[in-house]
Amino acid sequence: MTRAAIKASRGLKRDFGEVENLQVSRKGPADFVSTADLKADKTLREELGNARPEYGFLTEEGAEVKGTDEHGRRWIVDPLDGTTNFLHGLPHFAVSIALEERGELVAAVVYDPIKDEMFTAEKGAGAFLNDRRIRVSGRSALNSALVGTGAPFLGHGDRPIFLKEVDAITASTAGIRRMGSAALDLAYVAAGRFDGFWERELSPWDIAAGVLLVRESGGQVTTIKGTAFKLDGDSILAANLELHPSLVKALRAARDS
Repeated sequence: MTRAAIKASRGLKRDFGEVENLQVSRKGPADFVSTADLKADKTLREELGNARPEYGFLTEEGAEVKGTDEHGRRWIVDPLDGTTNFLHGLPHFAVSIALEERGELVAAVVYDPIKDEMFTAEKGAGAFLNDRRIRVSGRSALNSALVGTGAPFLGHGDRPIFLKEVDAITASTAGIRRMGSAALDLAYVAAGRFDGFWERELSPWDIAAGVLLVRESGGQVTTIKGTAFKLDGDSILAANLELHPSLVKALRAARDS
């Protein structure tokens, strides 16, 4: 998985910074796909497919491919999480790869090629950043917490609810950040850089790898309401065990206001 991520990122690094020369087509309102994105997807399919030809594929840039593996294993891949950042020359994006077995996440890689940061996790074996063990933050007071999120944009999301939630979280924390890559947001929670993260209407490939990173670093992942998380659900809230209940409460109060 790490070799595939590194190989796919080579093309991304070559194209990054030359966005004016990229061929870009619209996928929808304010949602783009670049030739770099598609090339990275092709590389990942080839590398992972050659290594495990019987596994299925779920990727952002193509139809789901059913596998023949008897354990129901499949790759869940986002070849370029943070496409809008990439296309605007912002150096914050990642390659995200998760391995699912019978509906359970068992391995994860999130690679930031610009910073050369490789986040990895295996179920029951912990989470790592460039081979160094990582843990969620130890902060327990909401007023000292830094929280990541993703904002609605043109044609996507419920802006009124989001603005209520932002108002509630900014009033009770040290601040929020909207970085533009859910995969890295979750990796940052796992590494203790963020104390929490919430967002709605994400796709499985946006968060699959990040979810396992948070879990294996000692964090908790649920819906925004605090209920059991589902990969195809409508929301995600990730945080350390101390802050998670406080964030659930603050977000609930915002929705009820």
